[in-house]
Amino acid sequence: MTMIADLIGTPSMSSVSPAFDIGNGPVIEKLASWLKDAGFGVEILPIQGYPGKFNLIAVLGRGEGGLVLSGHTDTVPYDENRWSQDPFRLTERDQRLYGLGTADMKSFFALAIEAARGLRHADLKRPLTILATADEESSMCGAQALLDQGRRLGDYAVIGEPTGMKPIRMHKGIFMDAIRLTGRAGHSSDPALGNSALEGMHKVLGELLAWRSELQAKHRNPAFAVPVPTLNLGHIHGGDNPNRICGQCELHIDLRPLPGMDQGELRAQVRNRLETGLAGSGLQLEILPLFEGIPAMETAAQSAIVRAAEQLTGSEAQAVAFGTEAPYLNALGVETLVMGPGHIDQAHQPDEYIALDQLHPGVDLLRSLIQRFCMESAPSEDA
Repeated sequence: MTMIADLIGTPSMSSVSPAFDIGNGPVIEKLASWLKDAGFGVEILPIQGYPGKFNLIAVLGRGEGGLVLSGHTDTVPYDENRWSQDPFRLTERDQRLYGLGTADMKSFFALAIEAARGLRHADLKRPLTILATADEESSMCGAQALLDQGRRLGDYAVIGEPTGMKPIRMHKGIFMDAIRLTGRAGHSSDPALGNSALEGMHKVLGELLAWRSELQAKHRNPAFAVPVPTLNLGHIHGGDNPNRICGQCELHIDLRPLPGMDQGELRAQVRNRLETGLAGSGLQLEILPLFEGIPAMETAAQSAIVRAAEQLTGSEAQAVAFGTEAPYLNALGVETLVMGPGHIDQAHQPDEYIALDQLHPGVDLLRSLIQRFCMESAPSEDA
């Protein structure tokens, strides 16, 4: 619990707003110190273009393959006036630990280190890696940097996001774009004096809603609570006065594709459809990424890490709507599962907490996975 308190007491918020963004260097230094004391070889990797942001890779044992226990070191910002206690001081109350990052997801690092306590290089047939990343809550720059570098980390991974220790093998992707139309302002008394971007956006909205219906008719996965891809029209603004023809209008959209749907192809479909629909209108179309996005993730049901987690927890692997770093690790050739203590309902909330009864079972589960993937004979998909 001391490690959890130290991690909660060390702010490391990531945000697209510089006013709230705090680097993760001090958290990485704490983890590095504890892991070195535990016998791990530790590498701290600065992230190019993101001052004050770092990844950490700690390895115990030698050879290829093995298990990766992975998490992100950042939290979201917080609403100070909505917390009942200091978000940076671990508070125990009602069989819960309160603090910013208790569930999402600093506690997982303490559990992973505790699960590895006492292990030596000689105990392991394959390496155990603990991975700590930066900026999962905002830019995903930590996971993206690992992918850009082509880092080989292991054969299997568990990302300890809060899932109530239930295994997750699929999640949707997400990206957000701004669609901007530029026309020509003019006096509202004569439509010929301008070219209304707001009226053009009416055409855009119709095209997007029709495209959404087509996507949902074509793509369906019953493993998800919402089994179709979703497209949300989240924000719109145009014009400046009722007596002026609207010269510019902007719409913000959020699209969450299912596994198997390519985000680049979806963006191309949006552009082609809107360019065709606006042809001859005289309006200028721009599509700007607000959030480049997180790919959808799917790890095969037959993967050894999925089968092992299902056997150890007694729960069938599920699908969720929230995004993680799992698709980046999968792209590196690491078969990845999402499973950790705490519940997503507590994440990003005032008075975030993790229940005390999640801690010891969490350590035991991680020890069982370390035993299976690092200490026994090579795991198989029939494990």
